[in-house]
Amino acid sequence: MNSALVNLTERGFLQQCTAIDSLSDLCDKEPVVFYVGADPTGRSLHIGHMVPFFAFRHLMDAGHKGLALIGGGTGRIGDPSGKTETRKILPTEQLNSNVEAIKAQLDRFLGFDWKRAQPVNNWDWYVRLNYIDFLREIGVHFSVNRMLSFEAYRKRFETGLSFLEFSYQLLQSYDFLELYRRYGCRLQIGGDDQWGNIVAGIELIRRVEGATVFGLTFPLVTTSDGKKMGKTEKGAIFLDPELTSPYDFFQYWRNVSDADVRRFLLMFTFLPKDECEALTAPGKNPNEAKERLAYEVTTLIHGRDEADKALSGAKAAFSGGGDRSAMPTERLPRRRFETRGYNIVDLFFNAKLCATKSDARRLVQQGGAFVSDKNGELAAITGVKDHIDARRLDASGELVLRAGKKRYCRVVTI
Repeated sequence: MNSALVNLTERGFLQQCTAIDSLSDLCDKEPVVFYVGADPTGRSLHIGHMVPFFAFRHLMDAGHKGLALIGGGTGRIGDPSGKTETRKILPTEQLNSNVEAIKAQLDRFLGFDWKRAQPVNNWDWYVRLNYIDFLREIGVHFSVNRMLSFEAYRKRFETGLSFLEFSYQLLQSYDFLELYRRYGCRLQIGGDDQWGNIVAGIELIRRVEGATVFGLTFPLVTTSDGKKMGKTEKGAIFLDPELTSPYDFFQYWRNVSDADVRRFLLMFTFLPKDECEALTAPGKNPNEAKERLAYEVTTLIHGRDEADKALSGAKAAFSGGGDRSAMPTERLPRRRFETRGYNIVDLFFNAKLCATKSDARRLVQQGGAFVSDKNGELAAITGVKDHIDARRLDASGELVLRAGKKRYCRVVTI
């Protein structure tokens, strides 16, 4: 098998592939143009979106050329795959803003040079598309019966599927056709929930152009306990630092389970396979591997400076060393501590460690609320009527809060 495909297989990317032997032969003969799509239904990608783009870089580094298709056109509809209800239709201005934001995120990760990687927006061809001509040229090649057999559509029968979303497969297939015509694109890659759409595009190109193209999908990554990759109680782990801080991003990876760290090192870093195996070998401290994983992924997404700050902040929180300024920080009025003290429930709520005061009250009652003293030592506070006064502040007028075992906040008094 072609070395690039072997590498993807060994690192856990390969789920399904059409005519893999023929694709392997093609990859051996010449650089292959491939594409992966992302619809701008939000202002930021989250880490679950990034699996195909890590594979993108592996293929790019092997000498192939990647097209990052940002769906300025298809984003106006939204892919029904994996969704239980119709997506909200976004205003055009918001979609255009999302396109630019996502393009910038991918540029930082992939490095668009228009030789090995470049962005493409499918609005470029949909803006001039004639609906009647589209139905005559493209719609004639699709069987409604076959489309209804695909899992993405069958899952929506009970909750309802609009014609708008039903047409998405035609549009994604047309994207593949346009990319084949414009750039000689021969391969579409994506998550395994895209398999039906990819196969439909391959069939369309065969019927319209008489050409052979290929599809390759990756597993939909879940954690060892079955949760969707990149999801926490706070929500998705976004690439946008305003939505997920670099510290919280780092901590997500630092806190993955022991059972996931080897797999995530292989998929979400570019460390050599042998180094990933060595980090997770029997007898090795899994925390060292998790810290390396967190540092590598944070560097890839946010840059080395932010990764260094996040690492230092984590050391400050968990081992007493490092720089606390990188920790999540809230500024609260000093007078609240200097009068009768800051009620512990209000403190954890105002520090945004709890979504509601009821959550904060339960946290305290269950022994999960920790507050540092002036020497930096953490102690549990278990009384919901307890108050934290200025005597616990350190020389800088700060203290550290911990919710449970892993969530920290640095409080700076002003």
